[in-house]
Amino acid sequence: MCGIAGLIVWQGGAPNRHVIHRMTEVMLCRGLDEQDVWTGERAAFGHTRTSVIAPESGQQPMTVESDGRPLATICYNGEIYNYRELRRELSALGHRFRTESDTEVLLRSYLEWGTECVHRLHGIFAFAVWDERTQELLLIRDHMGVKPLFYAQTSSGLLFGSEPKVMFCHPELEPTVDADGLREMFSQARTPGAAIYRGIDEVRPGHLLRIRDGRVTEERYWSLTAREHPHDLEETVSAVRSMVSDTIIEQLVADIPRGLLVSGGIDSSTIAALAAPRLREEGEPARGFAMTFTGYEENFRPDEVRATPDIEYARLLGERLDLDMTRIELTPEELADPEVRAAVVERQDQPTALGDMDASLYLLFNRVKQHIGVAMSGDTADEVFAGFVWSHKPELMNAPTFPWVAVGQLHGRASRGLGCGLLDGSLMEALDLPGYIQAQYEEAIAQTPHLPGESALQRRIREIDFMHMTRWLPSLLDRGDRFAMSCGLEVRVPYCDPALVEYSYNIPWSIKSFDGREKSLLRAAFRGVVPDEILDRRKSPYPVTQDGRYAELLCKQLLSTLDDPTSPLSDFVDASAAREAATAPQRLASGPGAWAARADVEMLLNLDVWLRGGVRIVM
Repeated sequence: MCGIAGLIVWQGGAPNRHVIHRMTEVMLCRGLDEQDVWTGERAAFGHTRTSVIAPESGQQPMTVESDGRPLATICYNGEIYNYRELRRELSALGHRFRTESDTEVLLRSYLEWGTECVHRLHGIFAFAVWDERTQELLLIRDHMGVKPLFYAQTSSGLLFGSEPKVMFCHPELEPTVDADGLREMFSQARTPGAAIYRGIDEVRPGHLLRIRDGRVTEERYWSLTAREHPHDLEETVSAVRSMVSDTIIEQLVADIPRGLLVSGGIDSSTIAALAAPRLREEGEPARGFAMTFTGYEENFRPDEVRATPDIEYARLLGERLDLDMTRIELTPEELADPEVRAAVVERQDQPTALGDMDASLYLLFNRVKQHIGVAMSGDTADEVFAGFVWSHKPELMNAPTFPWVAVGQLHGRASRGLGCGLLDGSLMEALDLPGYIQAQYEEAIAQTPHLPGESALQRRIREIDFMHMTRWLPSLLDRGDRFAMSCGLEVRVPYCDPALVEYSYNIPWSIKSFDGREKSLLRAAFRGVVPDEILDRRKSPYPVTQDGRYAELLCKQLLSTLDDPTSPLSDFVDASAAREAATAPQRLASGPGAWAARADVEMLLNLDVWLRGGVRIVM
């Protein structure tokens, strides 16, 4: 659990020590325990560490030597869950270890098997290796992209880091966003490999980069593959039960306190039900953490997507499993706090329209970190097991665009894009978001793996699943990583295990939705393990506050921003529409379309914070 940074020079001169030290300091937000820098003749690495495995050893950057000569140096962020098994295998092959860390196992795995080592790794990782033997830099990112890794080329070499902000320590890079960057930011369609900042790219999930003699070569080592599904319904349920159980237990590996994020839904409840006994066996209390808002349960109003409040089901699960439960209650004032908003924007390196969803997640992780260092999350089960409404409603499923974009278009809300309703009309016309989104959609459809002879329905289900994994999931994973790492909490996502993802991708729709409900297989697999009240509950998305005070605070802040002559927002906002929205907080608090109206206001406030941070917009 770390922040990594580095640079390489193609030829002539040595790495700039001042730059690598600055890059490392920028990553202190991701490493609370230690920091260090390594410099070689052509490469330099910086590392900041929050210890999870082998806290007393495993310091980075780490170098392995032979006969006093360096072989390779690694700079690594993540966890290798099966590192103990790999260590035993490598020891049998003659490797001798000087630490108990998974870092050394990873480096020696590379020395033994080269880049083929990625096929042996169970984990979440983004790492760089400088190979002294070949004078080659390797950048490698995990299968699903749980851990981030960005890079940028300069006139003399290449930079990399866990977050885009690292690159701006180099004199040739500055935070510049052009029209394509704005399209990427506003479109809700994450293009694989793209970052919003000019000159910066992202190592794609399941890919590696080789950098040698001034050449950058990209290689894909893993991707979703279409295969025949070998099991009937009963066998599939059994396989899902086994795979989910195994990955949850495997991902509990850690040498610091662990706990469970409990929402009251089937995803996190399944993890809690399986993990709690193992934690107790290993001598730890089974800690659960549930988030809610002040007055939320007492004053809850069912809306378009949420029929019941989460907290009552989280409490029920805690009682049934005898969890050591911590209830984290957030107030409207905390959610709307300008300092929290600034932190949220800074952590993500960009504004979003998620508003209190972002603020609450950031605050939740900070509170949870006061008790534990590793948290198990139910995120990504919806993507893997068809939990979203658009996977089950034909009018959304068959819309000729990304299904989550179709939600806003179909209902006439967020029709310009989530959070774009109050942006300047001429800006929206120049960006042509509909055209950009359509091009990204068509690219995703063209890339989707299929089997010959599939029915139209099965083809469409594959397309939706592929869009989830490649265009939707990256933003979700990046958001979670940024907020968690900024407070030194590692959040693990067992449902994002690549073997489980690929197995699910190939399950026929007739089996995956055999009872006509969302997440049919997950419900069937853990009937009798998770309380029926939770298994039979209708899916409820991540909660948002319904407190009218929050909407009032947003509107007050927006009016203040619009009245501020120093605000850089003026070139981006439809001022009259924004003022009208700011004088009607009730439209943001409740009723049809309140979520979209509030997202528009949230985007403006976040955009103002972001622009004040020094970003340069060029069209």
